[in-house]
This record gives sequence, C-alpha cells and structure tokens, in this order.
Amino acid sequence: MSDLFNRITDDQDIFRKLFSKIPGFSGYVERENRRAADKILREAIADRFEEMWQRISSIQTDLISSGGLEFIDDIERAAIKIRQFIDRIRHASYGYSPFFNATKINEEELSKVYEFDLALLENGDGVARAIDNIESSIGTDGLPAAIRHLTTLSQQTIDVYNRRSEMMMGGIDSAENN
Repeated sequence: MSDLFNRITDDQDIFRKLFSKIPGFSGYVERENRRAADKILREAIADRFEEMWQRISSIQTDLISSGGLEFIDDIERAAIKIRQFIDRIRHASYGYSPFFNATKINEEELSKVYEFDLALLENGDGVARAIDNIESSIGTDGLPAAIRHLTTLSQQTIDVYNRRSEMMMGGIDSAENN
C-alpha cells in the first residue's frame, strides 16, 4: 500500500504541494491521501473478488447443465460470502473512521492496517486457487471437499475484513482483542 500512497502523493498538483507548506494544512493533505489510497486499494480488492465471484457463477451454471444440482446449495453458500465481502469492501464508508481523522498516524497502527490489507490480498490468492480446485474437481469425489474449502476461505476473508474494520473504527486494541 505504500507504493499506492506514494503514487497518490507524487501525483499531487502544484497547489497541494504549495498548501502542504501551510501550517496545519499538510495534516489535511496527508489525511486525504490516506483516504484516497485506502479507497483505491479497497476498490482493487473488490474488483479482484468480483472476478472470482463471476467464476463461481459460471461454475454454478456448468454444474446445473451437467446435472450437479446437489452441489448448487453448497457452492451458493461460498458465492454469498464472497458477494457479501465484495459489497462490504466496495461500499465501506470512505474515510470517516477515527483512523483517518488523525493528523499523524501511529506507525504501529499503520503497520497493522497493512498487515490486514496483505492478508486480504493473500486470501484472494487462496480463494482463486480454491476456485481452480473446484473447476478441476467437477465430476470427481473431491468436489464436496473443494466447495467446503472455498466456503471456509470465503468466511476467513470476511473475518479478516471485519477485524480490519474494527481496528479502523476503534483503534488497534479492539481488533487485537478479537
């Protein structure tokens, strides 16, 4: 996320750079940059999971066409969890948390946010692999286990996002206690 933050900072126009020299205004610019970087990251993650959700929808269609109706409810549970995650991350409040109101961010808190963001991206890799596994398991005895694994990973992704949200809204202590 620091590359994203740097890109936003580097792309500032001359007026923002000028205003950043005015006492008190630089804190405002930094807060806005953090908000913008967070929004861009959340949109990128949501887009990535949207592609995975579409793959699951395609698998559901294939299962229906090939007579695999007994698996539809199970894979739908995973699809619903992924859709729930996408909707939550895409439509989260933009920059209204106490985390973004601080003029200066505690490095420990910022590091914790980056850890959550990395975990979300890594969970995305795991979900993509689980979908690959489902596709290769169609027509085999391994399909139910592959679907259960996807459902578990989908719930874990929601759980990570929930902990990130709690930390952003109430500080690092509330997320660590969960």
